[in-house]
Amino acid sequence: MITAIDHIVLSAKDLERTVWFYCEVLGMQLQEFVPADGGETRLALSFGTNKINLHDVNQPYQPHARTPVAGSLDICLLSDNPVDAWCKRVAEFGIEVELGPTARTGATGPLRSIYIRDPDGNLVEISNVLDAEG
Repeated sequence: MITAIDHIVLSAKDLERTVWFYCEVLGMQLQEFVPADGGETRLALSFGTNKINLHDVNQPYQPHARTPVAGSLDICLLSDNPVDAWCKRVAEFGIEVELGPTARTGATGPLRSIYIRDPDGNLVEISNVLDAEG
């Protein structure tokens, strides 16, 4: 049985802008790694025990999704920081909150979420896990 997601891959048009957004705005850490097969050094975004591998949409690593496209990701990220604080933080970087704060349902129960977009237009939901009473 499947037990977890080890990593996901994010295809990006401009790796520098993507790294800026996820590291400076969202607080992830840039990680460089050499694949186990000894290929070229690659970039990843790490946070907690999670990792997002980055692919240049114009030069994706093999193998890759059938049609690597920038802007097709819709992801929910959990945070201990209140979404109200996230609203203020993203505004400081000139990033618009597209929706929220709003109630949503996550994998383990109720969430309080905001929605923003990264430089490629990917939808990024930032959420707080709520207890059953909200």
